[in-house]
Amino acid sequence: MALVTLTNVSKSFRKGDETITPLDDISLEIDEGEFVSLMGPSGTGKSTLLNLVSGIDRPDSGTITVAGTEVTRLSRSKLADWRAANLGYIFQTHNLIPVLTAYENVELPTLLLPLSRTERRQRVELALDAVGLSDRADHYPRQLSGGQEQRVGIARSIVVHPKVVVADEPTGSLDTETSDQIQVLLRRLNQELNITLLMVTHDSDVAAIASRQLVLDRGKFVEG
Repeated sequence: MALVTLTNVSKSFRKGDETITPLDDISLEIDEGEFVSLMGPSGTGKSTLLNLVSGIDRPDSGTITVAGTEVTRLSRSKLADWRAANLGYIFQTHNLIPVLTAYENVELPTLLLPLSRTERRQRVELALDAVGLSDRADHYPRQLSGGQEQRVGIARSIVVHPKVVVADEPTGSLDTETSDQIQVLLRRLNQELNITLLMVTHDSDVAAIASRQLVLDRGKFVEG
C-alpha cells in the first residue's frame, strides 16, 4: 500500500528572466517500508522533491499525500505540527547543536510532541541504541567522529517514530569507510525497523543500497 503519493506534481522557480522547472508533472508512489533512492544531475529537482514531500515547500500544481494526509492542503501552522510528528530528516552535514550532548540533540524533536518524560527518555535511548551510540549519549559533537555525528543525526530523524524519513546526501560529507558504515546502518534500519526512506544521492553505489532507484532529469523520471 502506498504511504507516499505524488500526483501530477509540478514546481517552477524564477531565476532572473528565466523560468526553471525542476519538477514537471511527475507522479510517484512509495510503499510503506520501501527504501527509494533518487539520483540525477545537479539542479534537476531532487532536493525540491524532498522539500515537497516533507512539506517544507509547496508544489505549483498537483497533490502530495503522506500516510493518508494530503499535505498540500494543510495550512503552514498545521504543516509544522504534522511535520514534527510524521517526518524525519537526515542532513548531509549533521546539523547538530554543538552545546548539546548527543542525547540532547536526539531528544530535541520529541519536545514538540505530547510525550511524558519517561516516554521521551525511552524513545531517545532506543534511537541511540539503534544507531549503536548508547555509550556516547553524554558526548558533545566535538567529542565525536564525523561518522558518529551522522549517526546522532540519524537517531534524531527516527526518534519521533516518523511515517517517512527523507535523507539529503546522507553520506556526502563522509570518507569512503565511514560512508560504507552509514550505508549499512540505513539499510539495516529500513529492513529491521521497517522505516520508509527516500534518499537523494549523487553516488550510484550509495543509491544501489535502496530497494528501488529513480533518476530525475529535466523535471521527469527517466530510466537509470
